[in-house]
Amino acid sequence: MAETTLLILGASGDLTSRLLLPGLATLLAAEPSREVRVAGSDLKEIDDAEWRDLVRQAFEQGVPAPAEPDGGQDSPDRTALDRALETTSYTAGDATDARALQSLVDSLDLAAENRLVVYFALPPHITAKVCEALVDVDLPEQTILAAEKPFGTDGERARELNRLLTRIVPEEQIFRIDHFLGLYTVLNILGLRFANRLFERVWDRDSIERVEIFYDETVTLEGRAGYYDRAGALRDMLQSHLLQVMALMAIDQPASIEERDLRDAVGQVLRAARVPDPARHSRRARYTAGRIGERDVPDYTSEEGVDPELNTETLAEIQVEIANHRWAGVPFVLRSGKSFGRGQKQAIVHFRDPAHVPGGLQGRNTPDSLTIDFKPDCFTLRVTTNGRGDPFTLEQTELTGELGGGQLEPYGEVLASMLDGDLRLAVRGDAAEECWRIVTPVLQAWAANEVPMDTYPAGSRGPEDWETTAE
Repeated sequence: MAETTLLILGASGDLTSRLLLPGLATLLAAEPSREVRVAGSDLKEIDDAEWRDLVRQAFEQGVPAPAEPDGGQDSPDRTALDRALETTSYTAGDATDARALQSLVDSLDLAAENRLVVYFALPPHITAKVCEALVDVDLPEQTILAAEKPFGTDGERARELNRLLTRIVPEEQIFRIDHFLGLYTVLNILGLRFANRLFERVWDRDSIERVEIFYDETVTLEGRAGYYDRAGALRDMLQSHLLQVMALMAIDQPASIEERDLRDAVGQVLRAARVPDPARHSRRARYTAGRIGERDVPDYTSEEGVDPELNTETLAEIQVEIANHRWAGVPFVLRSGKSFGRGQKQAIVHFRDPAHVPGGLQGRNTPDSLTIDFKPDCFTLRVTTNGRGDPFTLEQTELTGELGGGQLEPYGEVLASMLDGDLRLAVRGDAAEECWRIVTPVLQAWAANEVPMDTYPAGSRGPEDWETTAE
């Protein structure tokens, strides 16, 4: 296997140590034959020993060091991890300067057969400036550009960024990262959808009343005010992650799950999607002081680094319609928020009631449903059956099953695809632009205060007057 060089721009930041390098560690432990060299760069001055220590700690976060000196019987193979640690390097420099970037790329001394992955672990506006510099940099032919979401900060800037990226390398060498697509459960949607006659035959407007996709978290701001307070829940979660999950739930059966067929199918769904009336079909809220478990949580506006004047939401919900033959009239409800009392990370398909239930059968008042849990990896099918003790009374029976999981963290799955040049887990440029098109009217309605800002105590289940699906 040829060596791949992973060049991380913005390497001293939180993303690198908290998510990227631990995810890489799970990949290298699972596939010890991989040859990956990690090169970091940022404005911050870091000596070799400090950088290597940072990489080591991040690797151990993803793959803990064995308790026994000899590794123990069940310890992972650390060959690739040790090799990556020995060869890693760091260069301080300004990535927005074309000459500094050219010098950095030249210093990597890449062989002709090796792939270079340039990973932008940077805020969107800095990524755009780096791309402007990269236009004038001589890059190896096999270079892949990897950009973190959000892709731009609005539709216009997303289009500008796409134009910049494609001036540097072809679209086929651009990996727009949505680590949510690395969740095994999300990928398992394809198996549930298309490999089961039971579901595929009823997966349309005639049998499904509505679809809900929730990602409610117990985590609070967690020191991320610099990014989150200017993004909010709508931009951070719905505009990217949940619209992508919605598209996978709604796609028509592709010819294959290869990159072009799968991403074409996703693009068709997103092009047909819109929020019908942003003022009526969107809601927003912000958490106030409360308690989550044993932890006291301050009001969001009192969190360090938060500017109350920005009026940022920590909970967002939109109702999307998909204007095509399969889904016309079926609402897709997308919701995500922070500081909930408990997490709810699910896609729930609510089936319609049967056209007719024979007279004399009593007690059925809950439609059948399929719940796909994003963590843990499982599903629950709730179907109507005869009641226990009285065959003329109907009740719900739950059929549960585990979904296949992998050894890797979501970032590990995404990195594996990226290092192999497999774009199936990447967001294509047109899809990124469509996601912004879908949410832009909502953002405009919120900016005009057409949608009130509700509140909910930290540790609760959201605003009291919001109807939610209890799971």
